[in-house]
Amino acid sequence: MLARPAEFGVASRMLNRNHADLNEAAQAAPGPMAAAWREGVEIARTLALALCMALALRIVIFQPFTIPSSSMEPGLVTGDYIVVSKFAYGWSRASIPFNPPIFEARLWGRSPKRGDVVVFRLPRDPQEIWVKRVIGLPGDRVQVVGGRVVVNGQPIPQTQLGVAQDHDAPDRQVLKVRETQLDGRAYVTYAGAPGGAGDTARPYVVPAGFYFVMGDNRDNSLDSRWPADVGVGFLPAENLVGRAEVVVASWRPGSGPLKPWTWLSFQPDRFFKVVR
Repeated sequence: MLARPAEFGVASRMLNRNHADLNEAAQAAPGPMAAAWREGVEIARTLALALCMALALRIVIFQPFTIPSSSMEPGLVTGDYIVVSKFAYGWSRASIPFNPPIFEARLWGRSPKRGDVVVFRLPRDPQEIWVKRVIGLPGDRVQVVGGRVVVNGQPIPQTQLGVAQDHDAPDRQVLKVRETQLDGRAYVTYAGAPGGAGDTARPYVVPAGFYFVMGDNRDNSLDSRWPADVGVGFLPAENLVGRAEVVVASWRPGSGPLKPWTWLSFQPDRFFKVVR
């Protein structure tokens, strides 16, 4: 039976409306390329935000470093992965990755204490990051006599703990010595054979704005006992990066990110050790 004219008109309008709805839906629905583009933009935005947050954390709060040498044994050994607090001494250009020349002052600067283990930029080559222990503050008179450190005329008390093997060089025997600062903080150092090159040093008066630093492995450390063109010399305050806080992990010497077979070469007894 044929549709009456009125019914035919209604059916025609409904068909046209459905066709228009389908066209609008097709235009509104994103194509595969548009959807992929939007997803890529969201991923890039998320990665950029994550990188900015990571950079902010490295600049403002904490930054990790790997210990490359034995100069701070036994407290820090080669392969230790440490966390350094940036806020301990305030911020300078040295605190920022790549040491950009953006300002010279130190924001909210605070002075290290004697006995602090500090991470800093080497004065003669600021791209090198070193770690030592603060022995002398500005104005202090520091001298080394027969392997004993004397600050302002008072020897730092020492307690001999016996002979041990060097952690990084087991064929070398060293004497373990505990030093105790006036505030009661104690740490262990290594002493080699008597009469080493750094066992006796002339008196040094630390200038304003500088620090006198030494490595705990006293016979295997180029530090403030040597001039700046050889060791550290006096350490400028603006070169401080931060204070070493904790060893979070440690890999055996010879391990590296480009050697996948060494990635599991851990030193588990070194994990989560507070730096003293």
